[in-house]
Amino acid sequence: MTALPVTALRTVACCACLLLAGCATTREPTPGDPFETANRRIYAFNVGVDKVTLRPAAKVYDRYTPDWVRDMVGNFFTNLSTPFTIANQILQGKPKEAAQDTLRFAMNTTLGLGGLFDPAADANLPRHDEDLGQTLALWGVPPGPFIMMPLLGPAHLRDLPSAVAERFATPLYWYDTGNARWISLGVSLVDMRARLLPLDEVLAKTYDPYAFIRSAFDQRRRFQIYDGDVPEELLDEDDAGADMDDIDETGDEATEDEQPAAPSPGEAETEAEPEPDAGAPPQAG
Repeated sequence: MTALPVTALRTVACCACLLLAGCATTREPTPGDPFETANRRIYAFNVGVDKVTLRPAAKVYDRYTPDWVRDMVGNFFTNLSTPFTIANQILQGKPKEAAQDTLRFAMNTTLGLGGLFDPAADANLPRHDEDLGQTLALWGVPPGPFIMMPLLGPAHLRDLPSAVAERFATPLYWYDTGNARWISLGVSLVDMRARLLPLDEVLAKTYDPYAFIRSAFDQRRRFQIYDGDVPEELLDEDDAGADMDDIDETGDEATEDEQPAAPSPGEAETEAEPEPDAGAPPQAG
């Protein structure tokens, strides 16, 4: 058996190294997402878990549970999170909103039978949504990198304390009678997933679902932090970051530019000449 020359072995080794390096650098991290490679793997893991657990349960729940029962479940868990919202409104210096949500919580807890019903909506009391991440943003804490958390979904580094604080602030977390805590957690997760079922079709038609979720999450957080009044410069950043939209619009513009450019310059001049000539006086002969 003839041994390969040393030069050939070196060439094969160099080609292998270049090939591996090319595979490792095919995707550069997106600004604001330095852990994109790990985040994408976690996202794939979350999607796999969702397909075999939450999504089937949510589809059964959505199909066989009456609308009025789903409304009561949603009202109940929303009402439970209201004290956490009120605390953050106080920390953010929003006394008017804190008073409104305090009255809403008292009304729904008493007249609404523990939050199962929403009489505060009939009284035209607005509902707000505040968390510790929004409070930290108002205090000037930067968002930090984008993070895809296992089983919990997208977040910024700034939102991690909020996820922990909100869990401990939930009353049912401290209710340790039998399996009530885990049953309530399961019902809330299934109810939340059922409300997101209409988005499955949108994600299925998206070229890059991970990038779509990241962009949608960033825009939603900005909307929440600024209470819907997002500064124009941040809106411009969102527009600039829509790479796929820019590609589509550029392609459409190029197509429109190509269509009128189809006739040659000579043909265009030939078609334009008869109009002035038809109205011109006859030349003396």
